[in-house]
Amino acid sequence: MGSKILAGTFISFEGPDGAGKTSALTAITAQLAPQLGDRLTVTREPGGNPISESIRSIILDRANTAMDYRTEALLYAAARRQHLAETILPALRADQLVLCDRYVDSSVAYQGAGRQIGETEVAKMNEFATDGLLPDLTIYFDVPAEVGLRRIQAHRDPQKVDRLDVEKTAFHDRVRAAYLRLQTAHPERIKLIDATQSPEQVVAAALALIHQTAHAYFTTGK
Repeated sequence: MGSKILAGTFISFEGPDGAGKTSALTAITAQLAPQLGDRLTVTREPGGNPISESIRSIILDRANTAMDYRTEALLYAAARRQHLAETILPALRADQLVLCDRYVDSSVAYQGAGRQIGETEVAKMNEFATDGLLPDLTIYFDVPAEVGLRRIQAHRDPQKVDRLDVEKTAFHDRVRAAYLRLQTAHPERIKLIDATQSPEQVVAAALALIHQTAHAYFTTGK
């Protein structure tokens, strides 16, 4: 199900590492926050509240090389459940527009395909964790794996490179392929943006999708 049973609108941002989705979200937030004020909630996964952020630190710690892949997937699902219960659902019940950096599709792509533990299995695990709640819109920022990895090497603070960033190209190729399968399977929800364009073009395309899906927030003062 989507979030249509709730008052608010839920939009997730997805993409391979180095796609620029977080930078785009930052730019979009700067534009929307003055317009929407407390009707806007911007959050991230894993994280978004103290418990989920604590789980995030365990998952992404580069020292945790012994972490089992299923353990990793379960930790993501646990962080997601707490994030949903404590942050996303209250915001949606309060009729807010929620923009979230990553959600279920990330787990399907990264753990299901990247870690090769099964896309269907990870999807089912997260269906339980989320009680089937999916975004009204998912904006997928698409770049080839080699492009994303070059961007990470060129621009990211070495202290912020995590366990997933240092995986080999084949891992990131599997992740991207899974995202593209998800987009093909759910074109009504997942909209693709070519993230090899300039940052300005990417942000403009994402804003257009947000306005289309959440138009009531901008046209009627929802």
